[in-house]
Amino acid sequence: MAGHIQDRWYKTEEGPDGKPRRVKSDRYGIGMRYRARYVGPDGTEKSKSFPDKQKRLAEQWLTRTAADMSRGEYVDPRVARLTFQQFAERWAKTHTTEINSRDATERRLRLHVYPYIGTRPLSSFQPGHIRTWLGELESNVPASSHRRIIFGTVSAAFSAAVDDGLLSKNPCRARSVQRPKPSNGRVTPWTQAQVFAVRAALPERFQATVDAGAGCGLRQGEIFGLTAEQLDTENGWIAVEHQLKRIRGKFVFAPPKGDKVRDVPLPSAVADALRAHIDAYPSIDVTLPWRTPDGPPVTKRLIFSGSRGEHVRVSYFDDFMWKPALVAAGIIPPPEEGKRHACARQHGMHALRHFYASVLLDAGESIRALKEYLGHSDPGFTLRTYTHLMPSSEGRTRKAVNRLYQGPGNHDHGPDTAQAA
Repeated sequence: MAGHIQDRWYKTEEGPDGKPRRVKSDRYGIGMRYRARYVGPDGTEKSKSFPDKQKRLAEQWLTRTAADMSRGEYVDPRVARLTFQQFAERWAKTHTTEINSRDATERRLRLHVYPYIGTRPLSSFQPGHIRTWLGELESNVPASSHRRIIFGTVSAAFSAAVDDGLLSKNPCRARSVQRPKPSNGRVTPWTQAQVFAVRAALPERFQATVDAGAGCGLRQGEIFGLTAEQLDTENGWIAVEHQLKRIRGKFVFAPPKGDKVRDVPLPSAVADALRAHIDAYPSIDVTLPWRTPDGPPVTKRLIFSGSRGEHVRVSYFDDFMWKPALVAAGIIPPPEEGKRHACARQHGMHALRHFYASVLLDAGESIRALKEYLGHSDPGFTLRTYTHLMPSSEGRTRKAVNRLYQGPGNHDHGPDTAQAA
């Protein structure tokens, strides 16, 4: 790196004897005396000014800048004056093409980040600033799992700033910064009795949604976007190719979560329930945009529909059909007079997927197969979520020995058979 220190208070000019000499410039005694100048990686000249009697500091700064450039840790000081909010607003618009994910990211930053660290310049961040912000976050966001998501969003923004050459290090990854711990809450699947109690309490036109969720592990949007064309009743499969999705208040058809198109086993009992539903409530054609509110229109012949002959409006279904069914099944308490039902996040339709997972694991199905049927992108996530539901080794031992000691008339092996041999 080519660099030098300019003394603005003096200039060099030719003396009467023809030799160069230093004389006071027009700026003598005015403003900063020294300017450290260098050429940055982009080929443009950069500089920083220092007051009188601080030439050594200017030289030290120039030396450090050269060292940062040689290590690949150089950050343009002018760009680094960007505030976190200025950078994060641009980053949030481009870090994913999924509209709902962008909206969620922007909402987390707006509510829980910008009011605390949004105005701080990127270049000024130290781990202590992140620790202080995390303390504020803990006071305002009780759920550890939610704090963990917010922290992950902020860390991802800082990582992008590092990748863009605006920061040398991500302050969220310092050893002294402790990432919020994941929630210790385990998934507690419903019992068979609870599943069928909720099914019976739903309006008849929606009872088969429980079969699709508990019997095939479909998500709510995949259930309400289900068409007869996706059902292969002869071979016993459902092709999960799309979902009904709400984006910024508008409904669209979109690929399944994570674009994970998949095939799921269709048990004959579920197929019979869906056929009976279609006979009682004929499918309807619904035209909606594809993927985004301004996407091209596509038409799907939906199995489940509202009483007005249109697609199901999920929020209405949740508040006026699903939650009353939960109350009738004794899963949540009835609302107070004149008030809405309490939030029951763990008892949404997603509970049917947890039940489905528990049934498959209890039957000895593998985590890898379950991951495919549920449409998870990472088998590790499936394992972390449901590992406590897997049959224990001692449980398998008990079942194996119990089968061994069953009556001899039920099989041709066991202790009696061994003794006869």
